Amino acid sequence: MSSFLKHRPSLPLWLGLLSIGVLIGVAGALNVLINGHAQVYNVTREVPWGILIATYVFLVVSSTGLCLLSSLGHVFGIEKFEFIGKRAIILAIITLLCGFGAIGMEINHPIRLAIYAIISPNFTSAIWWMGTLYGLYLVLLSGELYFLMKGMHKGAFTMGMLGFIAAVSAHSNLGAVFGLLEARPFWHGSFLPIYFILSALVSGGAIVSLIVYFNYKQSGTPIPQKYEAFFDTLGRLQTLFLMVLVFFVIWKIIPGIYGHPPEKYEATMAMLTGPLAFNFWFFEVLLGLLIPITLLINPRTRTPMGVMWAGISATVGIFFMRYDLVIGGQLVSMRAGTADLRDGLLHYVPSITEFAIVIGAISTCLLLYTLAEKFLPLDADEH
Repeated sequence: MSSFLKHRPSLPLWLGLLSIGVLIGVAGALNVLINGHAQVYNVTREVPWGILIATYVFLVVSSTGLCLLSSLGHVFGIEKFEFIGKRAIILAIITLLCGFGAIGMEINHPIRLAIYAIISPNFTSAIWWMGTLYGLYLVLLSGELYFLMKGMHKGAFTMGMLGFIAAVSAHSNLGAVFGLLEARPFWHGSFLPIYFILSALVSGGAIVSLIVYFNYKQSGTPIPQKYEAFFDTLGRLQTLFLMVLVFFVIWKIIPGIYGHPPEKYEATMAMLTGPLAFNFWFFEVLLGLLIPITLLINPRTRTPMGVMWAGISATVGIFFMRYDLVIGGQLVSMRAGTADLRDGLLHYVPSITEFAIVIGAISTCLLLYTLAEKFLPLDADEH
């Protein structure tokens, strides 16, 4: 199986662009370390979670989705998905680590947090469980990759099954970090843990379509017949996931507007007609849902290229889903008499430093995966 990333003539240019992105992220991180969060971030006491939290959620959602999709092959025995195992798992590890990096830059003292999470655990804290479960998930992913690389299929199956359970547990707990906050009505409830798992499947499927396409199609050789069948199957699964996600999005909106529930209504309307409306209708609905469904539901466009374009569109849309969810839940002020309001809502725009760190995190993901494609034996057949 030849690899586009190994043989394409533009590899030096690609690596150069990614290296520039990483350097931009490093510059942003240094700016934070030198000048402090309060000086370079646009988060405030009223809107304490910004784009870095949204990026963290996006990356760990992607990691979970990649783990779930990879398990279809070597855990659940679906033959068409066996060959994606190594690539999906190594990218799941990379996105998880970069997600940790993003949230680490959001926290004032990440090392202190890690130390006290061990020596003084709070078992009633959803955030403590989030860190613990994702740490366990990372260990299991690493073990699964080791067994896959060694061709030890029984070990890969065991670690894959445990990793599947850890992924679902950790990711549903991430939804609980938001859903258990009674003070934020836009998030509160049992909806988000389930919604996060479903959206992880959509995100994982979208990213898998990209890595498979760019490794088999653009190498200059025709995609083998068995991979044509894989794209058709993946496209059908993505259609199902996306249509269920549409249902979830609708039912995320209805409780927010029915009966005008206090604070939840204002946050929902901020997304539908307010400052987040363009993000919602253009990025979430059009790019994230409608365009991918249109491409995938039609057999004539459910080709490898069509599935790939649906994957790009869905990935962009899902990033904005994370951003709108995180920011939208904070736009309604929790404090009476807050002066810094626009049309009754708080406001937040990421700073240049925050954008730089996001660019750095995503560039690091792509760079590390590119290097993995070049130097690791990911082409070995898996049966």
